[in-house]
Amino acid sequence: MYVSDLCGCCGPLRPRYKRLVDNIFPEDPKDGLVKSDMEKLTFYAVSAPEKLDRIGAYLAERLSRDVVRHRYGYVVIAMEALDQLLMACHSQSIKPFVESFLHMVAKLLESREPDLQVLGTNSFVKFANIEEDTPSYHRRYDFFVSQFSAMCHSTHEDPETCSRSGIKGLQGVVRKTVNDELQAIIWEPQHMDKLIPSMLFNMQDNEDSESSPLQNIATVCEENPASLAESCFRELLGRAAYGNMNNAVHPVLVHLDNHRLWDPNDFAVSCFRIIMYSIQAQHSHHVIQQVLSHLDTHSKNTPRVRAGIVQVLLETVAIAAKGSIGPTVLEVFNTLLKHLRMSVDFELGDGSRRNSASSLSSTRTKESEERIVQNAIIQTIGFFGGNLPDYQRAEVMMFIMGKVPVYGTPCHTLDTGTKRIQAMLLSSLIMVTSGFKCKTMCAGLPVAFLEPLCSISLMEDSELRQLVLEILHNIIDRHDNRAKLRGIRYGSALKIKREKISKQDVVFMKKHGQQLYRHIYLGCKEEDNVEKNFELLFTALALITIELANEEVMIDLIRLSIALQDMVLANEENMPMFIRCGIMALVAAYLNFLSQMIANPPFCQHVSKVIEMRNLDAPYLLPEHVFREKCVSNPCMIRNISVLKAWIIYIFDFRPTEEDRLPRRKSFVDTISLQVDILSNSLPDQSQLAEEITFETLKKAIDTTGLEEQERERRRQVMEKFQKAPFEEIAAHCESKANMLHDRLAQIFELTIRPPPSPSGTVTVTSGHAQYQSVPVYEMKFPDLCVY
Repeated sequence: MYVSDLCGCCGPLRPRYKRLVDNIFPEDPKDGLVKSDMEKLTFYAVSAPEKLDRIGAYLAERLSRDVVRHRYGYVVIAMEALDQLLMACHSQSIKPFVESFLHMVAKLLESREPDLQVLGTNSFVKFANIEEDTPSYHRRYDFFVSQFSAMCHSTHEDPETCSRSGIKGLQGVVRKTVNDELQAIIWEPQHMDKLIPSMLFNMQDNEDSESSPLQNIATVCEENPASLAESCFRELLGRAAYGNMNNAVHPVLVHLDNHRLWDPNDFAVSCFRIIMYSIQAQHSHHVIQQVLSHLDTHSKNTPRVRAGIVQVLLETVAIAAKGSIGPTVLEVFNTLLKHLRMSVDFELGDGSRRNSASSLSSTRTKESEERIVQNAIIQTIGFFGGNLPDYQRAEVMMFIMGKVPVYGTPCHTLDTGTKRIQAMLLSSLIMVTSGFKCKTMCAGLPVAFLEPLCSISLMEDSELRQLVLEILHNIIDRHDNRAKLRGIRYGSALKIKREKISKQDVVFMKKHGQQLYRHIYLGCKEEDNVEKNFELLFTALALITIELANEEVMIDLIRLSIALQDMVLANEENMPMFIRCGIMALVAAYLNFLSQMIANPPFCQHVSKVIEMRNLDAPYLLPEHVFREKCVSNPCMIRNISVLKAWIIYIFDFRPTEEDRLPRRKSFVDTISLQVDILSNSLPDQSQLAEEITFETLKKAIDTTGLEEQERERRRQVMEKFQKAPFEEIAAHCESKANMLHDRLAQIFELTIRPPPSPSGTVTVTSGHAQYQSVPVYEMKFPDLCVY
């Protein structure tokens, strides 16, 4: 007989640790763990930690035998004993015991009994909460990741119990591994591709927590798998380091693709909100980059899927813009603008396909869905740009403007696609410039931004011109006065916020003021203008007055207003009656506003009297009538009304630039000169304003045309002379003019230097004798400044 057989028969010959382990198991498993013997085993393990590995191995042996024999009561007792030993022992010798413990947990998880799986999971969670003094070098958790992930997708009769246990197990794995530098392998894709989808799968169904709003939050988190999964998801992302962020986010995108959760995208938006609020702020740009890349991969997907991804990007950008967004700013805008152009191309589609009657309904549906994509992109651009600091926002404005197709570029043809792209990009600029407060106008409207913007303001599309004016409003209005200027109206004084114009803005208006006036003038007479165009033009004039006007600028604005009025009265371009009446109403409303700003009594009285007379005789030239009622069609009625005049002389000269000479616009005359004559501030008699058309009037008109032709011919001859004449001839001509100028100056200096008459008389020499001739005082001519 062998010694081992004798040990099996004779209990006293067995090792003490085995006898202590055997004593904790009762004869009937229903009686539970024998507490007194468990206390002895615990004391023995603490006193002799070198025996822990043997205790663990023996417990594992008994547990494996009981699992095979389906003696589940003893399995529960063994796991309870293991848990107590783990909680009591924290020495260096616990490492081998942990290996035995994990082996027993794995045995339980491998069984097909949900109760045993739950039992093993609970023990693992208790182990995960123990902080070990030293890291483990060889311990691997690959099996536990796979097994707990499988439990999260359980199809058992009680799937909620298994799912809840699986999530708890994953949370234990996360807590045990993410803080251990030696367990960085957990962040590798093969593990993240199991962890993340398992959590998201349970987060999708969160009906329990929503159906019981009055339930205790702690109870919900304890019982609801969705809440547990979300808590674990947040914990995992919160521990993600710089190099692990991509591996954590990519499985989320794949899961949303596989389960078609982009349309509708409520769950996708919720996931990325959790991600952005859980990760460290400096890692936000990683998430944005991955969403952008994912949008690129779905560039040919359905519009609703693309719109869902863009809306998710909006959520991530909205959160990231409040913190650190890194170097991805222009990348975000570049990608969004690229997809905006692609969406417009998809909306327009192939011309042959669009003309097919069979696909008409599907085409309309696709167009409406593409508009959803476009609106989502514009909203994202605007929200992102609106949260950027001013210096970055200025760069983004320049970047977007560089993408707008303007005339003079290869995309200068006004086809439908180009117009649509222009409208979309300008709408994006409106969103970006909203709330923009530039310190100086040179920073808000640099030349590289102002020139293409003004070029677009000359296009024959009222919608584009409206968008340009709204962009100008956003940039110019630095004191939020625009809301008080809505609509073309006149009346009570407005409470305007205003500051003294800075020197930088004075310089800006000297350089670019005429350019702004010119484009406002040309924008007023466009034949497709509607009420909104005139309202925006009025607001533009008012904002320039508030933000950028000193005395010189105000005079220019008055001259501009009178020039607009004079253009309507002359009507050389046969403008539609609505446009003429609209311009007159615009001028009346603006000069009324200006009179309140400068508070000049004669000017205010003059404007008030004219508006009062128009109310009586020509209400269709006032804003509240021309845009609310049907306009008159008799052109003579505009000539016979009271007009607004100023006390200044102004020649408003437009010299077309190279962009105006392109074949995109209507023909302009080479030079347009408008002269406003001086009139007194008193109103002329109504009978004097009436114009009687006679033969003499027509003859004068013909003669005037001849004079204009003669003037053009004279200018042409002068230019030709200076271009082709010999240098000697030109020099002689200039010399003769210079001599004439010197002669005139000599005469003036002679009169100026000659001494005035003296009361004592003048001295004349006659025959060598000096004679004095006195001059009476009443005959002397004193300078005007000396006369009182």
